[in-house]
Amino acid sequence: MGLELEPEPLFQAWSYFRRRKFRQCSDLCSQLLERPPGEQVAEAGAGGGGAAWSLKTRALTEMVYVDEIDMDQEGIAEMVLDENAIAQVARPGTSLKLPGTSQGGCPSPAVRPVTQSGRPLTGFVRPSTQSGRPSTMEQAIKTPRTALTARPITSASGRYVRLGTASMLTNPDGPFINLSRLNLAKYAQKPKLAKALFEYIFHHENDVKNALDLAALATEHAQFKDWWWKVQIGKCYYRLGLYREAEKQFKSALKQQDMVDTILYLAKVYLRLDQPVTALNVFKQGLDQFPGEVTLICGIARIYEEMNNISSAAEYYKDVLKQDNTHVEAIACIGSNHFYSDQPEIALRFYRRLLQMGVYNCQLFNNLGLCCFYAQQYDMTLSSFERALFLAENEEETADVWYNLGHVAVGIGDLNLAYQCFRLTLVNNNNYAEAYNNLAVLEMRKGHIEQARALLQTASSLAPHMYEPHFNFAILSEKVGDLQRSYTAAQKSEEAFPGHVDTQQLIKQLKQHFAML
Repeated sequence: MGLELEPEPLFQAWSYFRRRKFRQCSDLCSQLLERPPGEQVAEAGAGGGGAAWSLKTRALTEMVYVDEIDMDQEGIAEMVLDENAIAQVARPGTSLKLPGTSQGGCPSPAVRPVTQSGRPLTGFVRPSTQSGRPSTMEQAIKTPRTALTARPITSASGRYVRLGTASMLTNPDGPFINLSRLNLAKYAQKPKLAKALFEYIFHHENDVKNALDLAALATEHAQFKDWWWKVQIGKCYYRLGLYREAEKQFKSALKQQDMVDTILYLAKVYLRLDQPVTALNVFKQGLDQFPGEVTLICGIARIYEEMNNISSAAEYYKDVLKQDNTHVEAIACIGSNHFYSDQPEIALRFYRRLLQMGVYNCQLFNNLGLCCFYAQQYDMTLSSFERALFLAENEEETADVWYNLGHVAVGIGDLNLAYQCFRLTLVNNNNYAEAYNNLAVLEMRKGHIEQARALLQTASSLAPHMYEPHFNFAILSEKVGDLQRSYTAAQKSEEAFPGHVDTQQLIKQLKQHFAML
């Protein structure tokens, strides 16, 4: 008869934690902590109840942990109430807030669509590309928030509040640790417990003030020699909007210990202060310490992309692929860059690489369909779009696919099919400015002037950053003899895309008309 040996509960809980089964780990630690103190010591060995307590805080933290480095979403509240003064007229190539200040290498809006903040669409949606600097509060709120626009989220602080409520969900009986009754000075003197407790307060309870107090006491106890606590204080300051104080903490931590994470946090501070050139220097200094570090090279590429310097961004993304040839963001960005540079065949190779890596979503098949069409591989085009429609998770994605199918229909000359596709786009997403613009062009071809005018006005009000609706409205108004409206629309078109030759010719023509009156 074999004896079944039960593993001791604390070891079992630790095993659950290692296997990322945080719920079971937390429950087992709770059972241990509910036992009388004498039994806890017997079960947990010399560590006593402290080991179970520490393990439970770590398990609860891991349940709601979000990496702070990539999570950078600037809400409307943060933009409007931002007290950090930035230069109103920045030098070219030194600001992310003013999209016009790029240093060459930027594709024109005629070739590559732009977001509301004036930047070309990237090949990969990430939190930082969503935030833009709308000129007015009204414009910020009016713009529909999709992956194609730069409408800021309503409030980043609201998201943290919702993260904080996780403590209510994970503990139905009430919070595991009552922070108001906690003696932070006592815990600050126990480094091992203090670190677990800090992460619990910061991530799980989302109480930045108490987390900052604990970090300040702990770093004092460590005689200001522990770089980890300095990074945590910097994170608290960043979350509170005190960017200069955060910068000092991160710099001080880097003097003691070179760490990739600290470099990324420091660069994030400079980007929030609208100092992309300083952030680039921080990344490049980091690469001297950590040659070939993928996250640093990728950070440089992202900044160049946001500054409209697409050619430099593409070079750095290629460097990323030399180090890590399965980096999805780099492959997607290089692919989209080749597509908009009139090289759909090469773009197709990059998107096929993503497919081989196991990326299987609507966006990828949508891009594959477009690349196949422009590379004249018509046999694969419709099947790719069919797969994209099947995989679409929401109406916005479905709208994108129908819009691109409309372009394919225009390309093969089937205008009735194109008309139906653009209509289906609007059924799925009523704020799709590009579809309104293209429908208006089709209505103009049919001679339906009033419908075309109404559609163009809708498109220009939904997307004032696009030049096409303004230009088409100017052409339409000029044809029917409404020269004043035509001139106003042409000026808006020139404002959106100063280098558009047809707009300039139209304005010149209209000025000649006005001079003859």
